[in-house]
Amino acid sequence: MLKEPSAIPGFGLAFGYTLFYLGLIVLLPLSALVLEAAGLGLDGILRIASEPRVYAALRISFGLAFAAAIIDSVFGLLIAWVLVRYSFPGRKVIDAAVDLPFALPTAVAGIALATLYAPTGWLGGLFAAYGIKIAFTPLGILIALIFVGLPFTVRTVQPLVAEVDREVEEASATLGASRRQTLLRVILPIFAPAILTGFALAFARAVSEYGSVIFIAGNLPFVSEIAPQLIVIKLEEFDYRGATGIALIMLTLSFAILLAINLIQAWSRRRLGGV
Repeated sequence: MLKEPSAIPGFGLAFGYTLFYLGLIVLLPLSALVLEAAGLGLDGILRIASEPRVYAALRISFGLAFAAAIIDSVFGLLIAWVLVRYSFPGRKVIDAAVDLPFALPTAVAGIALATLYAPTGWLGGLFAAYGIKIAFTPLGILIALIFVGLPFTVRTVQPLVAEVDREVEEASATLGASRRQTLLRVILPIFAPAILTGFALAFARAVSEYGSVIFIAGNLPFVSEIAPQLIVIKLEEFDYRGATGIALIMLTLSFAILLAINLIQAWSRRRLGGV
């Protein structure tokens, strides 16, 4: 049996480096976290999770991250569709601006958003006139999470939008389908795996986001305090076990949610392949 030529020869060396890299960069830190938190025992971890302040921080972090990922998925698909399917002045500039959250330091993004949406800011002042406060509230956190997660959804869906031929839409229209039916029954099923991938990436980024959130959140316990900020507070108080306990809870919840998303994504691909 002949092996196909590879641009990178030496499977053993490449495979060994892969395992070494994953073990050193990913598995070793996570193992250290689990071992450190294991000293608390299951009862200790559950006790930390049931603390009102910890529960509120986790609910804010995961709830707003989930909401931000959904919003990013919707508008990410729309932005990717416009950038691929239409030609207009400034398209390349907008396409480059999508990647701005990747390059912009998170602290700079947080300060900019806090300044913009503060009650005295350009946009915050407009909403403040109607009694709507954005900065230093969960709404401000949501905006920051949408900002950092949008590039993931756009860049994940954009290549697939470019690959799908317009003839698919034309064939659907020829068979008498309306635009809404074409969107719901033809376009979205094709894009579903990519949308779920972008959703998972945006959700993972939003859950772990810290720098761009703390400046606009206000960090008020039970109101706008995120779980990463609470971990930092625990570390500053030298409560290392409490910090690792919260981190382990976040890791477990994130893994469970991402696993569920991946299972749904795999089912969507199998279903699409069987159609």
